[in-house]
Amino acid sequence: MSLRRFAIASAVASLIGSFTIAPLIVDRPVSAVEPAEAAATSTIAKNPPITPDLAVYPPNIKLGSARDFQSFVAVIRRDDGITEDASERVQWTVADASKVKLDGFSLFPIADGKTELIGKYNGAVVKIPVEVSNATAKPAISFEKDIMPVLTRSGCNTGSCHGAARGKDGFRISLFGFDPEGDYHRITREIGVRRINLAVPEESLFLKKSIGSVPHTGGKLFGTDSDYYATVLEWLQDGAKLDAKDKKPPTVDSVAIYPEQAVIEGEGTKQRFVAVASYSDGSTRDVTRLAAFTSNNSGTAAIDDSGNVTAGRRGEAFVMARFDTHTVGSQVLALPVDLKYTEPKITGEYIDQLVGRKLQQLRIEPSGLCSDEEFIRRVTIDITGQMPTEQEYDSFSNDAGADRRSALVDRLLERKEFSEIWAMKFAQLLMIKSTNQVSYKSAFLYANWLTDKFARNVPIDQMVRELLTSTGGTFTSPSTNFYEIERDTLKTSENVAQVFMGIRTQCAQCHNHPFDRWTMNDYYGFASFFSQVGRKQAEDYREKIVYNRFSGEVNHLVTKKPVPPTFLGGASPETKGKDRRAVLADWLTSPENPYFAKSIANRVWAHYMGVGLVDQVDDIRVSNPPSNPELLDKLGEKLIEYKYDFRRLVRDICNSDAYQRSSATNDTNAHDHRNYAHAVIRRVPAESLLDCISQVTASPDKFTGLPLGARAVQIADGKTTNYFLTTFGRSPRASVCECEATTDPSLSQALHLLNGSSVSDKIVRGKLIDTWLKEEKLSPEEIIDRIYLRCLTRKPTEEEKKELVKKLGDDENKSPALQDIFWAVLNSREFVFNH
Repeated sequence: MSLRRFAIASAVASLIGSFTIAPLIVDRPVSAVEPAEAAATSTIAKNPPITPDLAVYPPNIKLGSARDFQSFVAVIRRDDGITEDASERVQWTVADASKVKLDGFSLFPIADGKTELIGKYNGAVVKIPVEVSNATAKPAISFEKDIMPVLTRSGCNTGSCHGAARGKDGFRISLFGFDPEGDYHRITREIGVRRINLAVPEESLFLKKSIGSVPHTGGKLFGTDSDYYATVLEWLQDGAKLDAKDKKPPTVDSVAIYPEQAVIEGEGTKQRFVAVASYSDGSTRDVTRLAAFTSNNSGTAAIDDSGNVTAGRRGEAFVMARFDTHTVGSQVLALPVDLKYTEPKITGEYIDQLVGRKLQQLRIEPSGLCSDEEFIRRVTIDITGQMPTEQEYDSFSNDAGADRRSALVDRLLERKEFSEIWAMKFAQLLMIKSTNQVSYKSAFLYANWLTDKFARNVPIDQMVRELLTSTGGTFTSPSTNFYEIERDTLKTSENVAQVFMGIRTQCAQCHNHPFDRWTMNDYYGFASFFSQVGRKQAEDYREKIVYNRFSGEVNHLVTKKPVPPTFLGGASPETKGKDRRAVLADWLTSPENPYFAKSIANRVWAHYMGVGLVDQVDDIRVSNPPSNPELLDKLGEKLIEYKYDFRRLVRDICNSDAYQRSSATNDTNAHDHRNYAHAVIRRVPAESLLDCISQVTASPDKFTGLPLGARAVQIADGKTTNYFLTTFGRSPRASVCECEATTDPSLSQALHLLNGSSVSDKIVRGKLIDTWLKEEKLSPEEIIDRIYLRCLTRKPTEEEKKELVKKLGDDENKSPALQDIFWAVLNSREFVFNH
């Protein structure tokens, strides 16, 4: 770099301010759940209402045997939204003491019948129905229903212990208990009487290691006075039996955690949670002592093994309870005591209403709206992947209409570049590229098919149905390449779940998913929809024909038996004589599917807002909850209402205040990155960044198979790339993961912009500086204006222009110096990032 260029670059960097060259390498916050400590003045009253808002959980109680019991918790919600655990302040009674016994915060059965748990506090009365059955019956300990949960709660079958693929210390059981019968065999039969001793059950190695009375790598798991010890001991005393095949215990249908939300005030304040399982026979069970509790932000809300949450620093967390194959979560907000806050008025449509409510809960003040210059640049890059032209800037600036921003959004959505952006994004997800088994022609036709669908505004549900049910030649029916790019049945099912529902099922191939509800049965049942896809050679050696064979099954890894086609989280449909893919496609894209619309809406939201409501967008699970569940649900509902025309959803997003906020932060939202209190500064994606550089320098690129001037987003074959695209994170299209296309800044990117050919050579080849100087006879000051408008969509400030004019020097030939200014602006963070 020449000394003059370095001097000019330094001047531009200092003038542009926060968008300097050096900070191209930025630290992206890892956590997005810690709002700032500071706040504004207060108007919220904390005095509770005359009659407290009292709730008792669970909302109904069933006790089904002498072993049964149910704990409960009372919560008061103040008028400022703060919740308090009021269990110790409530006066508890039961309507009929002959039916249940009240002991602390738990109920135990006495006799069959119905009664009520009554809670009274400061005039508020809550009555919870209680139903008792089989009060004197004491069923035998069940291996699957009682012993397996103890192993899971104690951590025995986790991946770090005996649940590892090779086990630990010579003992292996299934991860999180996905194979109860195999676990029973390994516990009771694998090494004879060493693990269990039916003659003297207390001497069983299986029990003694758990209580730490003999050396155990895992240490002491529970004491002899615990429920866990009593349960295992009774099972051993009763002969350590396996549940009979014709008397299997009921399965767990669902698990609930109460309260469903807590807003806790004050560091160290506690809130007790209760977990309840519902079984297939209609019974319920208090599983608070058996569930595994975790928190995704223990610094804000730490939860212990008993379900007690302790508030920490200000922020947001989700506490989760896992029992059986189910994981459920509850939102916990922690706020400082006496936080001063002025509640801003919420205006706007549904997006701003739901974002505003969440910010009020967190006591965060949103930033103001961005300037018109920032808006036109932001929305043009987001919607079209290009910079606004000088003419577009002038037209927008001269528009005095109150609806000029929404009118601009409408104009941009009608441009073909909008379709090309989304065709490219889905081409990445569908891994469209030529390989040894997919010819360039197939990849090219497949990409064009996709682009055509978006260009004609074909609803996304219709597009997906056509894709999944495609039949014919990979040339004549390009969508069939979906089954040619990935031929493995299991991988195909994984890809469909991840791309179109945001669900990663891969873990469930070998064991039940450790962080979600999906089991091995779910995995192989879903894969069965693709087990009958057939392929054969066409006349052209480069073309294959995809068809439905109407035969073929997928065998379960453990049982080695076929699993009937089953919707994820749903039923097993009748598929005999039908194309299974068509049955799946109809369900997948139907409004009854709870995943499809929300997943697509979340991808759209993430593209325009910089971070998804669920982040990563293709990792939707209970243990990775959305930052605003109500908004995610609403966006999914709107997409269905709009008949899957997501142009209308984009219009809603871009017209919202949430999208149009400034990236400048205030004291309350500076540390918030997931609740949309301010705009997220994002590096422009690789393809769009290269297209923008080519656009502003008037120096197009040449890509293989495309004419000179074609844009990077129009590249059909994912195998086609260059150094710039690779360096700036273009997706290699090796998997369906959204994470393959990255916008994370790096040192190599900064060095390439500074020293590579992508900027310097384009400035020279484009000859804009010479054209402006020699043909249009513009002054250096006017050229600086043009550079700023083309690159930053704003005019330079007086200070910037004054300083840059000084850097031009006294040479008569101003072209080299102006090229250096052009180069420096293109290297600025303000150009590289969308803000």
